[in-house]
Amino acid sequence: MTTMKYNKSIIRKSHFLGTKIRNLRKRNHLTMEDLSARCIKINPEASPSVSYLSMIERGKRFPSIEMLNVIAIIFQKEVDWFLDSKEDEQDIAPQKGNRGGITGMALEPSFLFSNEILQIAIPEMLSQTGTTGREFAHLLIRAHQEHNQNHFPDLERAAEQIGYKQLPLGSDQLLSITKNMGMTVKWFKTVPDYILKEIDASSGSLVSSYFEPSNTIYLNELLKSRTTRMKYDLAIYIAHNVLHNKDVFKSNIISSINQSEQNFVSSQSSTVDAQDILYAWRDFECSFFAGALLCPKVPFRQLLDRHGYAVTAHRLANVSASVAMRRMTAVSPYPHWHYFDAYAPGKLKAVYRGNGIPLPWGNMRKVEDPCQHWAVFRMINSELDKSSSQISILTVGNQPRIYCCDSVNVKDLAENKHVLCAGIDLNPAIEAQGHDAVSLANDLKEICSKQGGSAAIPKNIKKDLMSVARILNISWVESGIESNARLICSRGSACPRDPGCYGNNN
Repeated sequence: MTTMKYNKSIIRKSHFLGTKIRNLRKRNHLTMEDLSARCIKINPEASPSVSYLSMIERGKRFPSIEMLNVIAIIFQKEVDWFLDSKEDEQDIAPQKGNRGGITGMALEPSFLFSNEILQIAIPEMLSQTGTTGREFAHLLIRAHQEHNQNHFPDLERAAEQIGYKQLPLGSDQLLSITKNMGMTVKWFKTVPDYILKEIDASSGSLVSSYFEPSNTIYLNELLKSRTTRMKYDLAIYIAHNVLHNKDVFKSNIISSINQSEQNFVSSQSSTVDAQDILYAWRDFECSFFAGALLCPKVPFRQLLDRHGYAVTAHRLANVSASVAMRRMTAVSPYPHWHYFDAYAPGKLKAVYRGNGIPLPWGNMRKVEDPCQHWAVFRMINSELDKSSSQISILTVGNQPRIYCCDSVNVKDLAENKHVLCAGIDLNPAIEAQGHDAVSLANDLKEICSKQGGSAAIPKNIKKDLMSVARILNISWVESGIESNARLICSRGSACPRDPGCYGNNN
């Protein structure tokens, strides 16, 4: 009777039990078979089978007190530690190692995160936050992209079969591919009104291309002088043909809009329907395919290796800086990358952040207090016509991390100036060389703090960073080391400097 009551008590306090067991098991590098076998050695009668252990970790079953005692013995924990009253954030946060870099949250208790409850709660959440169904779908896709470390071999292979791994791939070759696929290319100066109505854009919007069901690609005549952009648009349509048999071209009917007019998605519903997910996913697939077609993995990696991953390598590949910097995150053997695209005054698009760099505001939403020391915002008003590298220290999860990025000023088809930024998290590379990355980052942070937020990197730290830079073979890490390191923060209002940049003293 006592056991029965205690078991009911366990159920009441076991919302995080499965997560804690799973995280403990993974931290100790045990498979479920390993854990089950260890339990059997202690008490064969009370030990969980592999399948039952799987259900416990997923919150589908609750262990008896005898079974929980066995598991507690294995991990040298008290039984109470597994219950809700003893949880710490690190105990219940999903342990994903280096995959994706983004810290997850525990979806416990499991009944609150069932499909049925989420299907009710998510539309309400989107409505309250002003997030459209399409925007939420893209957020899900970015999370999937980061979890997979931008590694999609099936899309790579599909692109290689079309482009035969040629680098560079010329405009004439792409036009020939579209022709062989039965598509015709025509040029336009003015976008028809029905097209603007279909994409919910104003007459001031700049459309670079669109597709008609009669297998015709219409290209803006402006692209005749912007061949790298023309090649990307053609690659997108080739992707739709190869991957989706041209059945959803409307999801990518517009390739570029004047940023001041880029509000055409705002009228979409906050309801997430199957079409939102489908179109958003196909947009991502085609964008990734287009990059892989124009910059095939092995030849492009070899090109980057020869030139130290310099942004200027995009000229040798005959692609835009945007395509080249996005492909760096996919072809580099070092997985801890991010890639941002920023417009003035405070719009930041996180295209990819597989190293977990925090982004505490909505994607491409204007904010009033972006950290002015982020390279992407610092360079917006700069007249530099070349890339600029920067070493930054950002506190993430109460620990400082050292980042290095390379940023470049560019203009879109509508002549809007924006900044592209590719960067890496240096902490994993520092650890790989046997150094204490957190201590090194703390030292650099303290030096910068004492000098108002920016300081020259001392010789001992510079030596460690230079060693990492040469192993990674990323030239802009070396050049970044020669400039002052900067303290940055997730938002200007959370400035770590004293006095703070927005008048807040910390």
